[in-house]
Formats: sequence, C-alpha cells, structure tokens
Amino acid sequence: MQDIIRLLPDSLANQIAAGEVVQRPASVVKELLENAIDAKSTKITVVVQDAGKTLIQVVDNGIGMSETDARLCFERHATSKIRETQDLFQIRTMGFRGEALASIAAVAKVELKTKRESDDLGTHICIEGSQFKFQEEIASSTGTVMTVKSLFFNVPARRNFLKSNPVEMRHILDEFHRVALANPKIEFSLFNNDLEIYHLPAGKLSQRIVGIFGKNYQKQIVPCAEESPFLKISGYIGKPQNAKKTRGEQFLFVNYRFVKHGYLHHAIVQAFEDLIAKEAHPFYVLFLEIDPKHIDINVHPKKTEIKFDDERTVYSIIHAAVKKALSIHHFTPSLDFDTNANFQTFSQKDFTPSFPKNTSPREKSNLVNWQNLYEGLEKRAITDEHFQLGIEETKLEQESTIIQSRANQLSQESNSEKVATERPVFQIQQEFLVAPMASGLLLIHQQAAHERILYDRFQKYHETQNPPSQQLLFPVELSLNPADFQLFSDIQSELQALGFLFEVLEGHKIRFNGVPTIPMKGSEKEWLEQLLEQFKNHQDALKVNKQDTVLKMFAKRASLKKGTTLNPTEMNLLIDQLFASSNPNFAPDGTTILVQLGAEELRNWFA
Repeated sequence: MQDIIRLLPDSLANQIAAGEVVQRPASVVKELLENAIDAKSTKITVVVQDAGKTLIQVVDNGIGMSETDARLCFERHATSKIRETQDLFQIRTMGFRGEALASIAAVAKVELKTKRESDDLGTHICIEGSQFKFQEEIASSTGTVMTVKSLFFNVPARRNFLKSNPVEMRHILDEFHRVALANPKIEFSLFNNDLEIYHLPAGKLSQRIVGIFGKNYQKQIVPCAEESPFLKISGYIGKPQNAKKTRGEQFLFVNYRFVKHGYLHHAIVQAFEDLIAKEAHPFYVLFLEIDPKHIDINVHPKKTEIKFDDERTVYSIIHAAVKKALSIHHFTPSLDFDTNANFQTFSQKDFTPSFPKNTSPREKSNLVNWQNLYEGLEKRAITDEHFQLGIEETKLEQESTIIQSRANQLSQESNSEKVATERPVFQIQQEFLVAPMASGLLLIHQQAAHERILYDRFQKYHETQNPPSQQLLFPVELSLNPADFQLFSDIQSELQALGFLFEVLEGHKIRFNGVPTIPMKGSEKEWLEQLLEQFKNHQDALKVNKQDTVLKMFAKRASLKKGTTLNPTEMNLLIDQLFASSNPNFAPDGTTILVQLGAEELRNWFA
C-alpha cells in the first residue's frame, strides 16, 4: 500500500504559519517595527498605501545586516535573538521565534535593502510568495528598508476577508501607538497615502503620550511609580474625572512589550474604585520591569499574552502603586460614607434661608420675596426639558401598524390594539412604562422605545437629505489626534445627514457650527467628544453598513437613559410614537421593546 504522509513544501508551510502571524496589514507593521527596534534604531519611518493593502514600508537607521544574514532572515525559524533553550527564559528582545519574515514573504511581494556601517555596499533582495527572485549589491545608507507590497496577492481568500481601509488603518494605528509608547526615546513617523499622520520626536514618555493622544492629555495624566526587588513600575495614569465609558486607551507593557492581561487590568481598575463610575474605564500607560525568568511570553505567536510565576504578587504591587499615585495627587472620593443617601431626608427648615445677624427686616423681606418668585420654576424647568427630549406629539393612524421585522413574535392584531390617548400610564424604576390594555398589561422598555423612535426619524433625515439643525451661538472646536481624525473623515457625511454643521480646519481640528435639534447632556463639546469616542470603539460594526450603524449608535446616544422621569403626557406621547414607528417590537439593535401580560397570565400568578 502506498505511503500517504508527505512533508509539506516550505512555501506551503510558510503560508500556513502566516495564518497565525500575519492576520492583517497591522500584523506586518507590528512585526517590522519590532525588528527595527531590535536593530537598535533611533529613527523609524512607516509608510503605508491603501491601509497597508498595497504597500507597507518600514525604514530604520539600525545596525543593518550582512549579505548572508539578509538572505537567511527569510528562512523559517532563523533568528539572531536566541541560541539555546535557556535563552527562552531570558528574552529581552521583541522578536525571537524567527517566523515573521518567512510568513510575510509567503503571502506578499517583499523587498529588502540593508547595509551595515562597516560595509561599503548594501544588499538588495526580492522575494514573491516565498519564491526567491534575485539578490544584488547596491549603494545604500546604514540601516534597513523593508518593503511589503500586494499583501495576500497569492491568497485571494485572505485578502477578501480584509475590512475597509478606515478599519484596517485603525488597526495599524493601534499597533503604531503601542510600539511608539513603549519606545519614547526613538523618533517615529507615519505616512498614509503620502500624508504625514504622525511625527513623534524622541523625548520623554509624557511628551509621547501628548504627541499621540493630543494636547488635552497634558493636564489629564499623573505619574505612577513603584519599585521593589521583584517588580518595578513606572508610567502614567489618567485622572479619575477623565475616565471614559469606552475602552481602548489602556496600555500595559511588560519589559517594554505590550501585553493584554485581564487579571492585571482588574488590579488597576480596582484602584480607581469609588473614584469613577462602574462602567467607566481609566486611562493608563504603565510599564512593568521584571526579571524575564519570572515570565513566559512564549504563549502565542502574537506575543501579547504573558504568564507570571507569581501573579498575585504582581497584582498586589500594581494595585498598591496606582492607589498610592491617586493618593499622592489627592484623588479621593468626595463621599460621606457615614450617611446613606438612600435614606437621607430633608425638612422645610433645610430650605429656609438664613441671614446674617446685621440683616435688616427689609432685606430679609426682599430675599424671601425673591425665593417665592422662583418657587416652582425648578419643577417647571424639568418638565419643559422632558418635552424637548425628541418626543414629538403625533396621533396614531387608524389603520393597523404593519410590522416589517421577521423577528417579531407578537401578532399584528395585538400590536394594533388601541389605547385611549389619556391612558393611565406609570413608570417603574424610571426605566419601564406600564399601561393597561383590554387584554391585560403592556410593559415597555423606555430607552429601547425611544431608540426606535429616533432611529426612524434619523432614517427620514437621510432620505430627505434635509435634517433639522440648530446653530450654535458659540461654535465648538475639537482638536483630534490623527487616529480620531481618520475616523471622523470616514463618517463625516453620515454626521452631516444627521444635522451636524461643521468645517475642517488645519491641524486635525473641526469647528462645529450647528448640531441636531435634540437635547444634549452637558456641553456640546463634551457630547461630541463622547459620541466620537463611541464611534471609535465600535469600528468593527461600521464595516457592515456604515450609514445604518451610525444611525443606530446615534439613536442610542441620544435616547432617554435609565433614571429619566417622564410625566403622564410625555409617557403617552412616547407610546403613541412607538406604535406609529416601523417596528414597535424591537429596538434597532434587536433589543425587545415591549412585553404583553395577558389577563390569564396575571390570574395564574395568584392561583
């Protein structure tokens, strides 16, 4: 019987290995940057075209390679970083597996130009899909230029799985940020489609943070440092008041290598307990320096996973270091822990004005009259605000509402059941609405219902291309970092269709002159920053249907939140508009909006 086991050709083995090492253009950028750092470079330039799909080029002024090394570096498991098994426990370089260049050359067209300072001429090598094309001597400056063209040209299925250019560019920026933050003493530049995105001169870590994330961070970070015989910690943490509701600006480095470690992230977040909201995420850039023998980085080809031989000790030291930094800079919770706010009561005398001893009777009378004049206006202001929450008064159409979603589980007959305009409606926990029907009770999720109403309204704005907008008395300027500006450029047409009026200024600045006619919690600038933050951390969703995703996210951002009190008129208007919407059963993201409890079901509870 014929043998069936065969040794795979090197080209095929390299393509298989590339599946783990080279997942997208950002993977190539990461590997080439790490090689440039290991080459002791002081200046590194990254050039990409079409988000890396067409071209990725990394130029460094490192030590370069000899002619033999230049040819050998493309072989599998060829590395200068380790020699024997014991070296795996003393790794201080970024790369060590010897797989990256072989994997990249297996799925792209690669050119290498390199020269050592001691050599008169450099070496030029060209490889396409693991096939060696030529090698020659050339005149070159000291250092290495690695050019990767037509990524996945010979693996079309892999190329088809790549996302849109903005999404892939965002991944490249993420990798660039991590490497640049870990090496503030190296000068970095990044060009995309011939435009300079970043130029980061060598300097201190604080300067690098400001250079990447913007000048606003200059006053938002505080140093964090701790040193023990086992572990040294250094870096910066964000002030509690600047914590964001979305993740993405948390950077943890172990021996200057970026890692993802949920257990240690928990240690940092716990140090902020009672200082930030539960759903908020603090900013941090922290470096852990530890003897390599206490860690194992040989866990995954991406090398972002790491194991410690004593995680509990590392956890405790990090937690204590962050706590200490917060304490030194006087970030303590301004709460009276002896008072339970849930049971705190007030009497009339708590609101009675007090007067200095020398106050005349006439002055006291005037103050009391002013107080009486404004009495009740606060309640009226709250009510007026609720009427402006985007719930417009509409009437239910006489015909039955047609439900378009296939996911609907409620019958068309029950959805079209009419309730009187002045139906008795009440709130539960300022989150749910309850209304009686002939067949029982109707429970409505307040925020999900409002999301559906706003989503339908924003869709009409897109269709008519004439969204209502309110001019700002004082235009708002936002200064964005290059990564956020890249995202903004991708969704600016969708924002204009929602009612945003803006102009793009030099230096990655945007001036907003008008905003949609919806109420905004806090200042317009804060609202816009949080909206952009929401888009930034949900870019994967933008790849499916950019317009639809933007509408969904904007509706969620502008909808009524849990804890909003509505008066009976507003509750009835909300229900009327819900049943006049395109799909009263489900919110745009698929969340259930309403539940019906029939009379029989209610009786069974008391049986």
